[in-house]
Amino acid sequence: MRGRPTRTSSRDKAAEAAGLDCATAFQTMTLGCVADIKAHHSSACAGDAEAVHQIRVAITRLRAAVAFFTPIVVDAEWRRLKQEIAWLNGPLGAARDSDVVVEYARRKRYGAWAQRMIGEQLDQRQTRDHRRLVRCLRSVRTQRLIAALAGWIRQGPWLARYQRRRHAEALQPYCLRELNRWRERLVRKGRHLKALGASRRHRLRIKAKRFRYMLEALTETVALRGRGEFDHLHRPAKRLQRALGDMRDLERFAGLAGGSPQADNGKRGKKHPPGYRRRREKLLGVAVAAHLDLKRAGAC
Repeated sequence: MRGRPTRTSSRDKAAEAAGLDCATAFQTMTLGCVADIKAHHSSACAGDAEAVHQIRVAITRLRAAVAFFTPIVVDAEWRRLKQEIAWLNGPLGAARDSDVVVEYARRKRYGAWAQRMIGEQLDQRQTRDHRRLVRCLRSVRTQRLIAALAGWIRQGPWLARYQRRRHAEALQPYCLRELNRWRERLVRKGRHLKALGASRRHRLRIKAKRFRYMLEALTETVALRGRGEFDHLHRPAKRLQRALGDMRDLERFAGLAGGSPQADNGKRGKKHPPGYRRRREKLLGVAVAAHLDLKRAGAC
């Protein structure tokens, strides 16, 4: 008779996390990211928009983990790999951006405006960007990058340097100190959010995204805390990131009309999509409220 599967209790997870050091936690997180890139590779090459998104998420999670553990893991090999990641992120980002604006154009409320102001250029751009991405994903350069990332994570120069340390800091105090530092930075950088320009809002969004991803990784991957113990930080960080991301997507979608052939030919119509200003103000309000909640949340 088959026995019932045993569940891992929160106490067992805490004990397991207590046995990890910073290097092992970093390897666990980032090798999972490399596995996600491999898992979605074929679907992304077939034009699956969600797979493209998931590869970008995996790369962002990996880079967030490197940033979080910078004093431990950054070495000359990472600096080379970082340049290769930036090369791959170019076509990944372009394809993802095209997918997002096409999705906007297909919404009922924006369809007529998009057809009048932008025409068929979005579909053409999406096809072009995905073809470029597929060439990059199928290249030897990308395959070498994925293999090099896995090799560096498992046994890069950073690991030997870490193992030579006599008094390495324990995982939990290191993580809690860094999380508090990242939260304080987010609060400081978003103080005047309503007045921030597009580039500074974008940098704030990236910081919020990395903070959110590290909270998830430390809860789900290495079980530093139980599920829900970081919710007071995770919820506002996620809302802040998503509101700023939606705002950026909306602005990019609206901006396409300014450089379109239809606009150049003097076609009549609103420069901005229907309800643009109201939607933008609502998203900005959500972001400001989320930032305030993050400020009130306090330390870990």
